[in-house]
Amino acid sequence: MTIAVVLVAYAIAVGTLGSWLLGRARWPARAPLLAVGTYLAAAWSVLAAVGLAGLTLAIQATALGDGLSHLIGACVLRLRETYGTPGGATVAALGLILAAAIVARTLLAASTHVRVTGRQALRHAQTARLAGRPDPALGAVLVQHPDPVAYCVAGRHPTVIISTGALDALDPAQLAAVLAHERAHLSARHHKLRALARIGRLVLPFMPLMREADAEVARLIEMHADDAAVRASNPRALATALVVLATAFSPAPALGAAATDSVQRVRRLLRPAEPLGRARRHLLRATAASFALAPVLLALTPALVALALGRLPLA
Repeated sequence: MTIAVVLVAYAIAVGTLGSWLLGRARWPARAPLLAVGTYLAAAWSVLAAVGLAGLTLAIQATALGDGLSHLIGACVLRLRETYGTPGGATVAALGLILAAAIVARTLLAASTHVRVTGRQALRHAQTARLAGRPDPALGAVLVQHPDPVAYCVAGRHPTVIISTGALDALDPAQLAAVLAHERAHLSARHHKLRALARIGRLVLPFMPLMREADAEVARLIEMHADDAAVRASNPRALATALVVLATAFSPAPALGAAATDSVQRVRRLLRPAEPLGRARRHLLRATAASFALAPVLLALTPALVALALGRLPLA
């Protein structure tokens, strides 16, 4: 019971305070991909902690307690004492229900999201190819439309789509920067990162971290695509292109160049901050890894302690 309480406390603490702490940090804009990894590791560690809390509740009344102890050569008595569940089989059954519910809800959310977004992306790409015409020089599908729009559709047929209005509104340097931005989304598979954030929100929508991670991942991957684009183009060209595209409509299933926080992105492009130092990057990577490992380590702590202390004779 103690470990289950600790895991639930961890989930509540990270799920509520994590969004506040990460939201106040200033470094994510300087290392957007690293920040995406940190948000996702923290969010999914909450899901893992809740699921493992249910499993630890069930250990005492099942063969798992003995099986785990014999598997690692640990002390059965110490494991039973630490994983013990007051209430016996009833509480253990509730623990199994909790764990199963988290796993089932996660699998359902993941399968539904992947199926729906994949179908929408495929239909969108096919429609764009039918309505427009591939332009090999641009490496994109050109669609006749007066509004300046540029975006990409990921999935089985990854496609960059640009309107004739964008061709008219953007000069060659701006157009090249926008196309590089959209290709960066596809090459980095940003849609998968967004899917992980969205699935976490669907599973535990009442957790502030899950809501924030969904929004922040969308914002940060735009910055990461900006960084990739400016390696091959002028930052000012991309910034002015964002201003042109900022008021354009960007379709929902797409990753649009001007869809998220355009003002902040323009300022970031025109006044780039110093990149994070190597030591700080290593520290932040370690932080993300600690989020990923924390629930498992918390759940296994009693078993590891019992293993370290050795066996005791059974009573």
